[in-house]
Amino acid sequence: MSGRRRLVIAVDGPAGAGKSTVAKRVAERLGLDYLDSGAMYRALAWKALKRGIDLRDEDQLTALLAKTSIVLDSDPQGRPRIRVDGQEVGEALRSPEVNAAVSLVAGFARVRAEMVARQREMAAAGGVVMDGRDIGTNVLPNADLKFFLTASLRARAERRWRELRDQGFAVDLETVAEEIAHRDQLDAGRAVGPLRQAPDAILIDTTDSDIETVVEELLRYCRPRVCRS
Repeated sequence: MSGRRRLVIAVDGPAGAGKSTVAKRVAERLGLDYLDSGAMYRALAWKALKRGIDLRDEDQLTALLAKTSIVLDSDPQGRPRIRVDGQEVGEALRSPEVNAAVSLVAGFARVRAEMVARQREMAAAGGVVMDGRDIGTNVLPNADLKFFLTASLRARAERRWRELRDQGFAVDLETVAEEIAHRDQLDAGRAVGPLRQAPDAILIDTTDSDIETVVEELLRYCRPRVCRS
């Protein structure tokens, strides 16, 4: 491997474990590109909801995806953004409606096959930190470093509840906890791309740690690899 831009890092874990925020900051600190694979499924779920498409119909979702452009890049200030058919989509992808729909959409084999092909293409040149649920096991099994972030259900629910509240959504903490527990079951039980830790992934429990502490822990493993690359 030549040049620090070639490093590939996979960050997996369940909803609310902090992986997106951590992966984003690690990418920034290492000068790598951040790719939020979950946002791609959220984008499809968001568009399907807008179009009134049956979220249980794989044929309709696959056809919709084939006609959908999903671009992950950065704005002029360097902040990650996602564009769907040329339109920048922000907090709408984190709405309770999309939260409830995304695991269902992500559970279809043909949808995942197309998404994985796109994700691998994005990461082909290296120099990326990608987060999701099966990045280290399925999408990028040859990643240079793999992490699996986890946390207690309560801690994850409280984080997601605060996030939604700060975005202006009126949600109940117990309802959020129930939705995350249900999503855990769906994600772990999927026939295609189930949530699981790769054998060579580094397990990090974020229950009692703040974001910066977790970021520093990941960087402790990453920096030597960057220096050697």
